[in-house]
Amino acid sequence: MATTSPDLTALVLVGSLKSSSDPSSSERLGTQVLEALGEHGVTGTVVRLADHDVRPGVEVDMGDGDAWPAIRRQVLAADILVVATPIWMGQPSSVTKRALERLDAELSETDDQGRMLTSGKVAAVAVVGNEDGAHHTSAEIFQALNDVGFTLAAGAVTYWVGEAMGDVDYTDLEETPEKVARTTKALAASTAHLARLLRQSPYPPA
Repeated sequence: MATTSPDLTALVLVGSLKSSSDPSSSERLGTQVLEALGEHGVTGTVVRLADHDVRPGVEVDMGDGDAWPAIRRQVLAADILVVATPIWMGQPSSVTKRALERLDAELSETDDQGRMLTSGKVAAVAVVGNEDGAHHTSAEIFQALNDVGFTLAAGAVTYWVGEAMGDVDYTDLEETPEKVARTTKALAASTAHLARLLRQSPYPPA
């Protein structure tokens, strides 16, 4: 049952190769996930990664104007992380992969009970593309997020894949396909439910 109490927060990281000056199918689906989460007491924000100078590396702070530390603070402040990515060459985008590489630093960042700082946070994935590979792409992201401490709810991905070798993007659709909307709604319900449970009953010390 949905709740109207805004007691959870979410951050959507959009891995589009384009900056915010251009429309993004990934951002559209990621925003729809955030809107669906809103029906379950979740508020949040969207960050287009390509707008920021996220430096390559696997440290918390790569220095020299690195934008990741500020984004990381938003990740750690949120209860839910949504990674929204396009499919490029059958893979998550390079921008998405860079964010996942930066999250690798969380393996060595722990609280006073030995748990990763991401412990108890719930992740979900949104994928768009004009080629097959949504399941493969989500599987890669699932594994990476779980490795660095995030928990995944049942049905933690929503996706839209257009006609193979076609030229219609998700942003071109006048209406959201019913199956996509239904999947997004289910993702939001299970993700918010799990996040609330983990807030009430955290994982035990490591």
